[in-house]
Amino acid sequence: MYESSEQIMYTIVLLVGFLIAAYIFHETAVKGKSCTSKAKLHGKTVIVTGSNTGIGKTTAIELAKRGARVILACRSKQRGEAALQDVKRESGSNQVVFMQLDLASLKSVRSFAENFLKTEPRLDILINNAGLFIFGRTEDGFGMTFGVNHLGHFLLTNLLLDRLKECGPSRVVNVSSGAHNWGTVDFDCLNTHKDLRIGTSFVAGQRVYADSKLCNVLFTYELAKRLKGTKVTCYSLHPGVIKTDIIRNTSPIFQLIALNVLRFFMKTPLQGSQTTLHCALQEGIEHLSGRHFSNCTAREVLAKAKDPVTAKKLWEISERFCDL
Repeated sequence: MYESSEQIMYTIVLLVGFLIAAYIFHETAVKGKSCTSKAKLHGKTVIVTGSNTGIGKTTAIELAKRGARVILACRSKQRGEAALQDVKRESGSNQVVFMQLDLASLKSVRSFAENFLKTEPRLDILINNAGLFIFGRTEDGFGMTFGVNHLGHFLLTNLLLDRLKECGPSRVVNVSSGAHNWGTVDFDCLNTHKDLRIGTSFVAGQRVYADSKLCNVLFTYELAKRLKGTKVTCYSLHPGVIKTDIIRNTSPIFQLIALNVLRFFMKTPLQGSQTTLHCALQEGIEHLSGRHFSNCTAREVLAKAKDPVTAKKLWEISERFCDL
């Protein structure tokens, strides 16, 4: 009887210890730091792509609360207009506008930029947030993940750069992922197949997503070099593993695992938006232009993510793909 009670007590102590450790892990490693900037954005204009859901929508709400005029740049008119009402209601601001943007169509990107430049006099912050991993081809024949995650944002940024320069100090924020560490850029495959790699397996899908996220980091690195001498700075970031619907196009098995097994290790959209907000708002980080951030902190990246030859080559092939 005594041994049994002792075993029960031992088990309880282990369980309590595990729960305490899990809580500490969640609060530090998962939840992470928060943006500490108190900046107000009255009179400023911000574009957030992919802002009808997830961290993009939360980012838009937080920026609207600070007084910014926020442009929700989304593909789906129905979902974008629904998000518009949500963002207005949750932020208490009427300075929120929906403008249709399909990053899988270079024509749509050009149309969006033209419309924006005609109707909006300012652009202070561009947040390239939209992202997906899905097979298929864009309207222009590029791999869908490459086309949306990198190429569409590359064109959009270049078309809006002059306005950003006119309104400086201004910022470009590219939402990447820690997955960029496992990515590569196969220029032969890009030239031959207009995609980062070939294959339609689940593993291939994950790898091309990582490749596209590496493109985001390299794009930011090269963009910062080209912006030297201007009042525009740029940053890439890893938001964390977020509980959003970005996995809606993956297999049912992966969705089951992600939502039920990994959810304890996932951030909420509000937690996941903090590093985006930090890069968009934090004072005194201008000298860190081109750097990669995680958990509201500048991080060192692998050599391949800041290789000047690769970054320049990616820029040049992207210019050619976009007919710039």
